[in-house]
Amino acid sequence: MKLLKTALFCSLALSASVALPSVVSMLPGVNLATAYAEEVKTKRVPALREKVYSQLARAQKLADDGDAKAGLAALDNINERSSSMNSYEKAMMYNFYGFIYYNENDLPKAIASFEKVVAEEEIPESLRLSTSFSLAQLAMANSDYNKVLDFLAQWDAINTKPKTDAYYVLKSQAYYQLKDYQNGIDNINLAIAQSDSEGKQPKENWLVLQRAMYYSLNQTDNVVAVLERMVKLYNKPEYWVQLGGMYGETGKEKQQLAVLEAAYQQGFLTSKSDLRQLAQVYLYNGLAFKAADVMSKAIESGVAEKSAKNYAFIAEAMVQAKEDNKSVTYFAKAAELSDHGKYDQRMAEVLVNLEQFEDAADAARTALDKGSLDFESNAYVALGMAQYSMQNFDASILAFEQAEKHKKSQRLAEQWIKYVKREKLHAETLRTALL
Repeated sequence: MKLLKTALFCSLALSASVALPSVVSMLPGVNLATAYAEEVKTKRVPALREKVYSQLARAQKLADDGDAKAGLAALDNINERSSSMNSYEKAMMYNFYGFIYYNENDLPKAIASFEKVVAEEEIPESLRLSTSFSLAQLAMANSDYNKVLDFLAQWDAINTKPKTDAYYVLKSQAYYQLKDYQNGIDNINLAIAQSDSEGKQPKENWLVLQRAMYYSLNQTDNVVAVLERMVKLYNKPEYWVQLGGMYGETGKEKQQLAVLEAAYQQGFLTSKSDLRQLAQVYLYNGLAFKAADVMSKAIESGVAEKSAKNYAFIAEAMVQAKEDNKSVTYFAKAAELSDHGKYDQRMAEVLVNLEQFEDAADAARTALDKGSLDFESNAYVALGMAQYSMQNFDASILAFEQAEKHKKSQRLAEQWIKYVKREKLHAETLRTALL
């Protein structure tokens, strides 16, 4: 049963947002003391001279104390004499530029600064690696998704260690934003598989991304599998609702019912759309009384509106549940809120079944007076039957003659007319005999 397909996955795809790393995790290490100590141990990297070290330390302190403007000014002073600096010293200077610009939310300048870091040839490979990866993350934050892939390719070209899940996730996020869902799903699957192999729980936003891409690829069975996992791992209301919707879309109505009912019992279904979906699923699965109960409680709690449509839903569910007496109350409420006579007509039909013929005749006449009926003939049939049951034979015949004009009810009306005329004759004959 396909319920809320469009609404569900418009919101589903949008929720697959890119989760960016924190400031600390994004930027390469810029602790100057640590950098200096590492440099001393690396023979292939030129020395970071004490004079440059002290100047960079001053710039770092200004930035750390919150005076970014002064920190940048100090770096500008150093930069003016950059012609006398070696590769490593320049790289560290650009590193600090990038750090300050990032903290100032100037991503283009931060990216440009870090690109200058990796452009320097004689720098530690650890710095080149961390900076290249940070560049990819910064490009993601700057919504430059092709650049993300370029920077990751640069990182991959110099990386000698096994790839981390962070690499696959970032690559997947870029492909998702570029609508290259197949490459995107391939990479997020690698990240999740790696996490699983290490006995770790995949991060929630990874599964959100995986679900969105599977849906975009129209792989609904895989969407279901991901949502089943999300329900087990994270137990959030929206995942229960989405899983129920996907069970309906893939024709698994029994599973849909079980999931939505479980969500309802946990108090996860709180919006009017969620509660109406549950009511519809109950009705579809032949649990009409439960459908009516869910919707009536939603109205009583103020979640759903006291509208003609909602009252009519409850009324029809009550009819299916063979609770005709209760249905009349809701048909009456729906009719009161409507300019058309459709609900009055349905009420008339139910009242005939309840043998409340006078009320049925009144409801049928009201329906005809209001008009805008989909099947006007049904109102005449109900009126004719009510009038006949009250032995108002002429009025009954007149009503059925009106019904006879409609092709849909012509044959039924003809039969009733013949029957009522015979009964009228029989009644008159009996009355004459009793005189």
